[in-house]
Amino acid sequence: MPDVKLAVRDVLVHRGAHTILSVPHLEVRVGEVLAVVGPNGAGKSTLLQVMALLEQPAAGDVFFDGRRVEGDRLPYRRRMAVLFQEPLLLDTSVEKNVRSGLSLRGLPRSEQARRTAYWLERLGIAHLARRPARSLSGGEAQRVSLARALALEPEVLLLDEPFAALDPSIRESFLNDLEGILREGRLTTVFVTHDRTEALRLGERVAVMMDGSIRQVGTAAEVFGAPVDEEVAAFVGVETIVRGRVQSLADGLATIDVGGVAVQAMVPSLDSGGEVLVCLRPEDVVLELAGLDSHPTSARNHLRGTVRRITTIGGQVRVVLDCGFTLVALITKQSLEEMSLGAGDEVVASFKATAAHVIPRRT
Repeated sequence: MPDVKLAVRDVLVHRGAHTILSVPHLEVRVGEVLAVVGPNGAGKSTLLQVMALLEQPAAGDVFFDGRRVEGDRLPYRRRMAVLFQEPLLLDTSVEKNVRSGLSLRGLPRSEQARRTAYWLERLGIAHLARRPARSLSGGEAQRVSLARALALEPEVLLLDEPFAALDPSIRESFLNDLEGILREGRLTTVFVTHDRTEALRLGERVAVMMDGSIRQVGTAAEVFGAPVDEEVAAFVGVETIVRGRVQSLADGLATIDVGGVAVQAMVPSLDSGGEVLVCLRPEDVVLELAGLDSHPTSARNHLRGTVRRITTIGGQVRVVLDCGFTLVALITKQSLEEMSLGAGDEVVASFKATAAHVIPRRT
C-alpha cells in the first residue's frame, strides 16, 4: 500500500446552520497528483483550505505523514505551498516575489538566488525578473505565483483552480508546463478543478465532489469509465444515461432491455429482472450509414437509429440519435463530411459491450 502523505478524516465544516463539507476519509499518496473535481459550489475549495491547514473544521482531523496535526500548525504549513485562482503578488518586482518566501524562511542568499533563478527560467519568465509584478498579464502573474510556491520546495503542493481565470491559449501552455513539472518531480499534489479535462490531464487519481461530500475516488479510468451513480456519470461526461431491465446474464454478458431495444453489456454480476442505468460515453459510439455493408467489428451492439440533431463542438461533432432511446455519439468533422450526415438520416450506431457501463438502480 503506498505511503500516505496527507489525509483528512471525519471532517465537517459548517456555514451557519448548513453543513457545507462532510468528508469521512480522503488520502493523498506520496508523489501522486490527486485531482478533486466537481461542479461549482461542491465544496472543493473548502476541502483544500482544510487540507492546507488554512481553515479549522468544526470536527475531524488532518494527518500529515501519518501524524495527526494538532497544536501549532505553522510547522506543517511551512511544508506545504498553496496556489490560488487569483495570483496574490507583492507590490514589488517579479524576482523579489519569487524570492519572498525563501527570505522569510531565512535561507542563505546564495540559495535564494539559485532557486529563484532556476524557477524563473523553468517557467519561462526569467525575462520578467525586474518587471513590477502587478504590471503582468494574468498568465504571467500566475506563473510568478507558481514559481514562488515551487521555490519553497514544498512536500505538498495544493492548487485551487489555477487555470480558471486564464484565456484558453495561455491556459493550455500553462497546463503543459505544470504537467511536466509534476510528473518530473513526483511532487505530492492536490489539484482542485471543475474542469474534467484538466482532471484527466493531471490527476493520477480523481476524487469527485458533490454537495460537500466525496462521491467517488479512483484512477481517472475508473471514475470516468465506471461512475458510481447517475450524477457522477453526468458530470464526468457520460451523455447517454438510460433506464433498463436485465433480461439475462451469462458468462458476464448481460442483455438489457432499454425501451424495447436489447443492449449487451459486460458486467461482473446483476440480478435478472433488476432495474439498471445503462451509461455510454459519446466517444465510444461509432456511426455508419444504414444500408452499407458493415466492416467486421468486435462491437456486440449495432443499433439502427435516426439522426435528430447535429452540433459542431470545436473539431468534433455531437450527433443525437433516436434508437428507441436517445443515444449521443461524438464523431470527427471528417467522418461527418464523408457520410454527408444530416438530420433525418438513418444510421447504425455500434459500441462494444465493454463500453456500456451499468449501474444497478437503488430501490
